[in-house]
Amino acid sequence: MKVCGLTGGVGMGKSTAAGFLRARRVPVVDTDDLARQLVQPGQPALAEIQAGFGNSIIAADGQLRREELAQIVFADDAARQKLEAILHPRIRERWSARIETWRSENHPLAVVVIPLLFETGAESSFNKIICVACSAATQRERLLARGWAPRQVDQRLAAQWPVEQKIARADFVVWTDGTLDVHTQQLEQIMASL
Repeated sequence: MKVCGLTGGVGMGKSTAAGFLRARRVPVVDTDDLARQLVQPGQPALAEIQAGFGNSIIAADGQLRREELAQIVFADDAARQKLEAILHPRIRERWSARIETWRSENHPLAVVVIPLLFETGAESSFNKIICVACSAATQRERLLARGWAPRQVDQRLAAQWPVEQKIARADFVVWTDGTLDVHTQQLEQIMASL
């Protein structure tokens, strides 16, 4: 089985690429989904986050107040590193287990979506790495369209490697400034080569 890591900057089209792959029956796990599962009420990671960041980040219904936590961690590198130390090992454990399941099911190809693939040193876990990228102007436009303030955009971008670094280390690049058809054609070519 070939295992690909799919990475790229925030707002550059990773979810769209993952959707394309799922539609073609490629098993895909998105680490953002795993992170959301890990912070559900009753999960040990949520208790650890609450202990580390205080009760104010937990809503009355026991849910994580994601925006409040984001404001803290994207404004303070040490706080972000503390959160990553809680979540990243657990996330890696889950996607690694998913890969082993797919391997036992004899899937020819599987994909793990990891926004911080290079930042977390995960590249050695993959046969090939696909980087989804777009221009800085398109990225900013997409993030502002999500309702993020310019300061939030700047903070999120500062927390990741520049996309140029990711492109340089990837095996394949999918450029997403164009139409969805162009995005799809690029992914089809990559799948054919794999």
